[in-house]
Amino acid sequence: MEPKFFQKYPIVKDILSLVGFVAAIVLGTMFLTTFIYRSYDVVGQSMENTFKDSDRVIVNRAAVSWAHLMGQEYVPERGQIIVFANEDKTKVADYKTQGIENPKTCSAPDNIADQYIIKRVIAFPGERVAVKDGKLTVYNEEHPEGFDYDSTYRDGEDFGPKEYTSGEIDIVVPEGELFVSGDNREGSHSWDSRIGLGTIPYCRIMGPVVFRLFPFERMRLF
Repeated sequence: MEPKFFQKYPIVKDILSLVGFVAAIVLGTMFLTTFIYRSYDVVGQSMENTFKDSDRVIVNRAAVSWAHLMGQEYVPERGQIIVFANEDKTKVADYKTQGIENPKTCSAPDNIADQYIIKRVIAFPGERVAVKDGKLTVYNEEHPEGFDYDSTYRDGEDFGPKEYTSGEIDIVVPEGELFVSGDNREGSHSWDSRIGLGTIPYCRIMGPVVFRLFPFERMRLF
């Protein structure tokens, strides 16, 4: 019956094939962007000179997907550049009305420009971070006297944090969270864990940046 029907109406077969092909493309794209990789446009000056405004970067979602599949939170490496979801201010307000102090949410807010943020990983839970006299210092068990983060992770003038860090802070990173910062910390160029943003929970991480796709003359792996 079916072969005769399609022989009589070949256009129906063509339409069904086209619909199936488009559906496969859509589903495949959704799978890739959800679990494998995703691209983002850098907005602003907070990551200069490593990234500039309008740079397009590729984020490795597979690392996060695999960690979650194993029932764990994804933990990036120190010095890695990550993209993470901005805090949902609506949910934070709801939590505060319930008497929850310093609430942290894991979902990205809708309909705002800065739905996702790009920063560099500075410190992990239990580590102390101090900013004073233009220097950012990290203290932990391995370095009880502290180490100069910027001199460790700077790679020339075009990659890594700038030399001067504005502000003054001295905090210990809470459990399950990260201290993150932009590479351009002079003045108020970077809204990060030093200034206003606070530490971020692992659950908001979208993944590490692995490639700069655009501009083409500055393509590189990370």
